[in-house]
Amino acid sequence: MALAIEPLKTSFICTTPPLPLKPSKNLKSCQNPKKPRNLIIHCSVHPDPWSLSTGNRPKPISKNPKNPLSDDNARRIIKGKARYLSVLRRNQGPQAQTPKWIKRTPEQMVQYLQDDRNGHLYGKHVVAAIRIVRSLAARPDGSYNMREVMGSFVAKLSFREMCVVLKEQRGWRQARDFFGWMKLQLSYQPSVIVYTILLRVYGQVGKIKLAEQAFLEMLEAGCEPDEVACGTMLCTYARWGKGIIPSIAVFNFMLSSLQKKSLHGKVIDLWREMVDKGVVPNSFTYTVVISSLVKDGLVEESFKTFYEMKNLGFVPEEVTYSLLISLSSKTGNRDEAIKLYEDMRYRRIVPSNYTCASLLTLYYKNGDYSKAVSLFSEMEKNKIVADEVIYGLLIRIYGKLGLYEDAEKTFKETEQLGLLTNEKTYIAMAQVHLNSGNFEKALTIMELMRSRNIWFSRFSYIVLLQCYVMKEDLASAEATFQALSKTGLPDAGSCNDMLNLYIKLDLLEKAKDFIFQIRKDPVEFDMELCKTVMKVYCKKGMLRDAKQLIQEMGTNGLFKDSEFIQTLSMVMHEESERPDYVDDTVEALNQNNTLALELMLGLYSEVGNACKVEEILKMLLKTAGGLSVASHLISKFIREGDISKAQNLNDQLVKLGRGAEDASIASLITLYGKQHKLKKAIEVFSAIEGCTSGKLIYISMIDAYAKCGKAEEAYHLYEEVTGKGIELGVVSISKVVHALANYGKHQEAENVIRRSFQDGLELDTVAYNTFINAMLGAG
Repeated sequence: MALAIEPLKTSFICTTPPLPLKPSKNLKSCQNPKKPRNLIIHCSVHPDPWSLSTGNRPKPISKNPKNPLSDDNARRIIKGKARYLSVLRRNQGPQAQTPKWIKRTPEQMVQYLQDDRNGHLYGKHVVAAIRIVRSLAARPDGSYNMREVMGSFVAKLSFREMCVVLKEQRGWRQARDFFGWMKLQLSYQPSVIVYTILLRVYGQVGKIKLAEQAFLEMLEAGCEPDEVACGTMLCTYARWGKGIIPSIAVFNFMLSSLQKKSLHGKVIDLWREMVDKGVVPNSFTYTVVISSLVKDGLVEESFKTFYEMKNLGFVPEEVTYSLLISLSSKTGNRDEAIKLYEDMRYRRIVPSNYTCASLLTLYYKNGDYSKAVSLFSEMEKNKIVADEVIYGLLIRIYGKLGLYEDAEKTFKETEQLGLLTNEKTYIAMAQVHLNSGNFEKALTIMELMRSRNIWFSRFSYIVLLQCYVMKEDLASAEATFQALSKTGLPDAGSCNDMLNLYIKLDLLEKAKDFIFQIRKDPVEFDMELCKTVMKVYCKKGMLRDAKQLIQEMGTNGLFKDSEFIQTLSMVMHEESERPDYVDDTVEALNQNNTLALELMLGLYSEVGNACKVEEILKMLLKTAGGLSVASHLISKFIREGDISKAQNLNDQLVKLGRGAEDASIASLITLYGKQHKLKKAIEVFSAIEGCTSGKLIYISMIDAYAKCGKAEEAYHLYEEVTGKGIELGVVSISKVVHALANYGKHQEAENVIRRSFQDGLELDTVAYNTFINAMLGAG
């Protein structure tokens, strides 16, 4: 590297050194050079109080210190030059423009010497160009042709040198004409620097219109204005623009600049100021303003401005339609979004994939799956490239339509295209597999996601938990729930999934501990979690905990109007103790309370409170489908093997003059028959015999007689039932024949067989075998 000193007005070796230097053997004495006859160019750009910058910026200090110079003489020269500059600054005052050290490569140094600057700031050709252009100030405007004047400088000035010539002009006319010649040169390239120089020249003399034209030209040339250019323009307005309203181009740039900084509130304020001052906006203005209105959440004003834009004859751009469709989708305004899309199609504006994604999301939320699939086909027709978001939505839509194979095919296509990068796409596919009941494939997707080091969000853990719950993998489910808890309080849905898993695996003690923990944390309950917790309390007979939960839920604003909570409160509290929010009218019970009453029946049956059971049954029988709820609970007790509760509940119904449904009574009789408790079975049968008994009850009683060895009683009941014209079916008849044959009642068995053939009963293989064995036994 070579070092050169570039002074402004004085050469490095001056005639009279300011300070004497010590004599040295190696340093030759300086000789007085002849005074240069070249024109001394003084800088015409003086510090402007209205400018943001004087242009004399200090050179930043290098982070890495330069390598020390090994030449002692060079070091002494540098120190001597520093002393010289210090004296020069003291002599010339604070406005002194002193030279600076410039680091040059050897090639640059050669070029510097070839320029023959002779110690001046610019080369001879640049100085000549500055002098010629400045001399035009003495001639009238329009009396010269800049192309002819500068003809000798064509292809001789670099772009940087032309900028220097422009900067050194004192008159705005010469700057304007020279800039016009500049743009015709091959070395010219549009730059914010040259436009800033021109703006500063215009600004110093108050030529606002010319400055605005130059600013607009800069924008049209694709040059992005920086802080200096914008500041120069603003300072021009501040200095000369009193009572002058900037042009729409300037307003557009200010709006655009504010929007790029996401200052949407200031964009809207400036827009309203423009409207108040009567500035006529153009299409670009509306595009920018509508975008800021949408992003600031001003829905009504966004659409008002949009329709104002259309009424003025401006055609909105695709991005404007896209923003408004997305806004309509988020606010649930389906009709407005479709209207906008149809308007786009009418104007033959091809939607972007972002617009299509917004519409697909809207169709998905509203369940318009056929329209969503149609839109995707239209995208393929218009060759609109789908991104990962669109493929993810399509996977969800196929899942909702039950087209699981198409969803899986789309997922694989996304992977082949290299678009599979977002966890949401993996989660969408896993949820489709879960909805189809295929938890193994869902787990495969989740493991694939983990193997590719895709970060698991909170939602990913929720879906993974659902997979393990469906698989009934308790250990993995608990581990996943712990991982989910580390991301924050678990959601109500995940807690509900864990509780249902404990209930399904009959781990009620674990369920109790889990409920205690989530209430301690505390987890925010939703209605489904509340119902599941009540199921556990009712199964375990936890009356006190149930009352406490209902009281807490009743005072919660989210559940105060819930019919489920109101019904529970009405049942658990006496009439005088019922809270004010409880509606205990029969009309209220007829709406949505059967589950609550069923839970209360189970709870009070568990604790053995017969009075409460009877009270609940009375309320339940007033509701539509109340008897079905009681019968369902009886069947549930029977399935769980709790026959005493089933019997007590059935007795309560009989006491109230209502029998349980046939299926529940038949199940109870069948259970007594299996346990050989024929007396109990007969009691149940006798209790409802006066009522209209159904086919199922007769079949179960005949089966109970047969299992308890009472073949003759089974035969008499068979005769009674067939006499009433009730067809028992081939299975029951086979049981009767089998029982009669086993106990030697061959004649009765033969009568049953003959009657079956006479009635044209279609027998199966088991029945034929039973009949054949009975005949063989009778000989």
